Amino acid sequence: MTVGGFLFRWWRPAKPKPVARQRADDSGFYATQFVDRHDDARRVASWKQRPVDMRERKHDESSGINALVRLFSHDRAMAALGPQQLQALARQLDYVELDAGKRIFSQDEQGDYLMIVLQGAVAEERAQPSGAKVRLGEVRAGEVLGELSVIDGGTRLSSCTALTPVHLAVLAQPTLDRLLEEEPRLAAALLGWLAKRLSLRLRQVSARVSVLLSRMPAAAEPPR
Repeated sequence: MTVGGFLFRWWRPAKPKPVARQRADDSGFYATQFVDRHDDARRVASWKQRPVDMRERKHDESSGINALVRLFSHDRAMAALGPQQLQALARQLDYVELDAGKRIFSQDEQGDYLMIVLQGAVAEERAQPSGAKVRLGEVRAGEVLGELSVIDGGTRLSSCTALTPVHLAVLAQPTLDRLLEEEPRLAAALLGWLAKRLSLRLRQVSARVSVLLSRMPAAAEPPR
């Protein structure tokens, strides 16, 4: 069972609505987040065929596993699995490290992996149709990169670049699919953990949108 099949029974994505043309001042920033791209325009960057310029190095597996287990242990549902199961889950991931300034993945790539930041900081940026770049935020230890593309198969919504030397745990789509088939309890716990982080991101975006809306001038009352 794929991730999409696992989640489809609870969530059916709505058909995207047409998006208005972007204004030069980037005021339509959030309206451009889910614009569909033609398949032939997507840059495929799977974990097994990732860009050469990423130039990651293999991180010490034992150190990476221990760091990920400590991170998982802070979540009540994950901690309920117990140390042995958490170790077994952590062994399924790959562990890499990158130097500061290295691009982790690019906006609009068709990726099949997510990354959990174990150490360091990563900048998330989105290029606008006007050419301007918007800094969405910084991702630090304990947070996740690229989870949406793994869940829904869509393109990356932003570019991510290492601000400092970073250590990352990598979960590729084929690994998650295999866990769903062979270790459903571990897969369900992992998806629940990812869902919590995705929910937190959505809350942060919602708060940001609320702030932006509050700064907009009030609409004039219609004439009577």
